[in-house]
Amino acid sequence: MDFLDDSPEGELPGEPAKPGTIRIILADSQAIYRVGIRKVFALEDDLRVVAQADSLENLRAAVERYPTDVVLLEGGLLAGTANVIPDLLQMAPDVKLIVQAVSSDENQTVELYRRGVRGIISRSISPDLLVRCVRRIAAGETWIDNQSVNWVIEAYRAQAASLVSPRTQPRLSPKEMAIITCITQGKRNKEIAYQLGTTEQVIKNYLRKIYDKLGVSDRLELALYCLHNKIIDSDSDEEAVAQKLVGQ
Repeated sequence: MDFLDDSPEGELPGEPAKPGTIRIILADSQAIYRVGIRKVFALEDDLRVVAQADSLENLRAAVERYPTDVVLLEGGLLAGTANVIPDLLQMAPDVKLIVQAVSSDENQTVELYRRGVRGIISRSISPDLLVRCVRRIAAGETWIDNQSVNWVIEAYRAQAASLVSPRTQPRLSPKEMAIITCITQGKRNKEIAYQLGTTEQVIKNYLRKIYDKLGVSDRLELALYCLHNKIIDSDSDEEAVAQKLVGQ
């Protein structure tokens, strides 16, 4: 297994990272590429590579073994796979995934974001931009360019167009409408629960019912569907909503 310690001088291997440090796993089949990225991150006080993996099998083992904030994953390792991303997120729900792709592909981009990837970047990304990307994603943001946003929106519009007409939709309760409004504002379940004076589990239960009622499958599809069909009164822009919700 290709695990390499990246502890700064003075730290012992396996020692917990200092508070505020972003822990990173590099998953890439090319050793020379891993070495280069590791050197980029080693220059930053708040970034620490805790493990490296040269295959999906080793990546799974690394995620199980090392507490991690961000996984930087070579897109080529995903070729011919279907459930790798959901499996990784099930193993470590708080891990943020960044995929490095050689080229932009509309279908693959949409599918990766749907499955839970927080960012897709080019293999030729500059070191400064890579560091910025990792920090923003570790902070809970999504890294998505304008072209990818448009691809995601169009894909969800097409899917929404095939869903049930608003005229035949089941009636939504005031609380369900309030939750949908919060979703279009980019709020997470914890924030919605706090605003509505309830628990996250209650919000999750409501969302499942809303999904079933409207025939949608996730937060982004719900938001775009409701904005497109004017189910709620909102001045929110679809592109801004997509940027907030992709990867949640």
